[in-house]
Amino acid sequence: MTDLFDDAESGEDQELKSKTQLKREMHDLQELGRKLLAQKSEMLDKLDLNAEMRAAIEEMKRIRSNEARRRHLQYIGKLMRDVDVDQVREVIERQEAGTQAYIRYFHQLESWRDKLIASDDHLEPFMEAYPAAERQHLRQLMRNARKEAERNKPPAAARKLFKYIRELADD
Repeated sequence: MTDLFDDAESGEDQELKSKTQLKREMHDLQELGRKLLAQKSEMLDKLDLNAEMRAAIEEMKRIRSNEARRRHLQYIGKLMRDVDVDQVREVIERQEAGTQAYIRYFHQLESWRDKLIASDDHLEPFMEAYPAAERQHLRQLMRNARKEAERNKPPAAARKLFKYIRELADD
């Protein structure tokens, strides 16, 4: 009789997870698998994925039916159990952080363009921020973009101004 109690006590020592916790973990793995599906093959090459996981990712690209995609995503979630999840999360987070930084940078350049088109008051702060800018060329681009905006024409000059600002920022 004491053997039964000993087995029960050792079972309690093991970490027991509720059904809800197990489902939550599976959904997390499926979500990570979904993020993996959105990555380019160059990024996937950096990860230590087994052949079965790579085949499942490739197969998912060919599936069109919503229900089949849902079931296959569950399968990918199951395969994620055998993958170094921390490494995958780290690589995806690093890539997403880089994307967010690029978006912020792009918005900053768009803001400069809009300010320069709006008024000449922003020319001096821009010249201080980007001393390599040619003042005369910049003024011409600004003037052309304003004329274009007044005439409700397509923003070709505004695009040229943005391209020039981006070239300056990249240098």
